[in-house]
Formats: sequence, structure tokens, C-alpha cells
Amino acid sequence: MTEEVNKKEEIKKSEEKSEILDLEKTESKTEEKNEAEEVAKKKIKKAKRQISKGRATVKCSYNNTMVSISDMTGGVLGWASSGMLGFKGAKKATPYASTQVVANVSEKVRKYGLKELEVFVRGVGSGREAAIRALANNGFDLILIKDITPIPHNGCRAKKPRRV
Repeated sequence: MTEEVNKKEEIKKSEEKSEILDLEKTESKTEEKNEAEEVAKKKIKKAKRQISKGRATVKCSYNNTMVSISDMTGGVLGWASSGMLGFKGAKKATPYASTQVVANVSEKVRKYGLKELEVFVRGVGSGREAAIRALANNGFDLILIKDITPIPHNGCRAKKPRRV
């Protein structure tokens, strides 16, 4: 009789232990989830890197003007085009549109603390000089201005002449 009572007591104790272990496991899981959420929240608050020197690439075609500013390794910090700002048709290629594009890009890049720029200009549009002037007026020190317009070295064969 006493043996049966002892066995019953042991079974009750083991059941209680398993319940306690189950509770501890669920509590540890919830603690791990809370810690993971806190780590995720901390990762969201990432400070912007401060960059002192960068590159501005200005592409002026007959139809549009595009400006992008990147760091020295080529990672783009901000970009804009005159079409993106709402200019339509022939107004996209005007000098006024290019100054507005540069103002927009410089506002985007201001949070990085950029001060010095190397300017690379590509294309033959009318907004080239206006874009460079606008970069200088927006508080950037222009270290280098380089024209990288692609020039054909007698590239493709010309079309046959029209017979009229």
C-alpha cells in the first residue's frame, strides 16, 4: 500500500516539474522575442554617415537634364531629373529646369554634410553651364569640372545621302 502511495506521489511531483519546465520554456521564448524586438528597434535608428567629398554627375541632353550626387566610391546619395520635377516637353532641357534640378538634389544630399564636389558633365544640352553655376551657388566647393561627353572616333557608318 505504501509503495502505491509513494508511486502516486512521485508521479504527481514529476507532473508538477514538467509543468514548471513548460512554463519556464514559454517565459524564455517570450523574453527572447522581446529581446529580438528591442534589437530590431535599435537597428532602425541608424545614423546618417557624414561625407565631406563627393561626385556630381550632370547629364544634359536635348530633351532632359539629370543630376546625381554620389560619394567617392560611387554610392548614389541623391538624384533628380527635370522630368521628375514636373517639367514637360521642351521645358525639361532649359537652363532654368537644370537649376531647379540641382536645387532639389542638393536639398536631398544636405543631410550627409557634403562640402566638396567633383563635377562630371556629359552631353550637349543647354543646361550644362546653368547646372554647374547652380552647384556652386548651393554651397558646394567645386574641386574639379570635367567634360566626359562621349566623342565618336569615326564610329558608325553614316547614312547614305538623300537623293532629292
